[in-house]
Amino acid sequence: MMKPEVDFIVIGAIKAATTWLQAQLQHHPDIVIPEIEPHFFTREYARGWDWYRSLFPDTKATGTLWGEKTADYLAKPEAAERISRNYPHAKLVLQLRNPIDRAYSDYKMLFRRGTVSGPPGDYLKSLDNPQPRFLHDGLYAEHLRRWLNLFPRENILIFTFEDVRTQPEQTLNAVYSHIGARPHVEPQVITRKFNNSDGRLLPLPVRKILAPLKPIVRPFRNSAIFLRTHAQFAKEIEYPALSDELRKSLADFYWQDIEDLGRMLDRDLSNWLRPDLDGKRDLPSEGSANHPALSA
Repeated sequence: MMKPEVDFIVIGAIKAATTWLQAQLQHHPDIVIPEIEPHFFTREYARGWDWYRSLFPDTKATGTLWGEKTADYLAKPEAAERISRNYPHAKLVLQLRNPIDRAYSDYKMLFRRGTVSGPPGDYLKSLDNPQPRFLHDGLYAEHLRRWLNLFPRENILIFTFEDVRTQPEQTLNAVYSHIGARPHVEPQVITRKFNNSDGRLLPLPVRKILAPLKPIVRPFRNSAIFLRTHAQFAKEIEYPALSDELRKSLADFYWQDIEDLGRMLDRDLSNWLRPDLDGKRDLPSEGSANHPALSA
């Protein structure tokens, strides 16, 4: 089987609201994007092109764009090399977030999954820990250089979590323009939260037992019975806090990479290093003053 005619790829970053972007793309009438993250150019490459092609329709309709989103591609050298070799003209989309908040959010995701159980300091003080991705994946300038060595700058659209929060429609239309799609915004989708860490979840042992049933249950997730049952048993997760001392340590770890990234994008990212700001307080509300232009 031939490889699919992929037009664009969302390459990252993990925990930077890429699920929000994927949902917008899925609701565009001219775009086909798999429901799952394929991870084809990283951990699933051995499955071969037949498997990757099976994620897309049998035929490509005229005027349609095909793409995929896998948020860990940014930090994986093999992904950059494999994509450039197979899709040298693909349009790439990169969504970034304050790496300090990204690292803590990534920690919280694996904490609620039960993959990690210790406090944030066990994983966020240095790269020498069982989950180095928490810190490593936020070295954006280091990773971006690799992609820029393989793709023209104009092939990569780069924007931030703040852009999504402050001007979602403008940001989304910039993505559509970059990949060659017409503008399309669905108000109910563009304002929806995805992968919200503050949401209520079933207890971890129950989630592990029910995990094999996810594909069966997915079509009923919005049904009244499912929502009532979930509300009855779900609870908010109490995450170990990110201390001010650890946040300062993370700022020290990332400051050089953030400065390098700011120069690469010609954008002031110094607010990412301010210890008095966190992932919620540093983002203005919708309709606030203008932020720096999107990096195209």
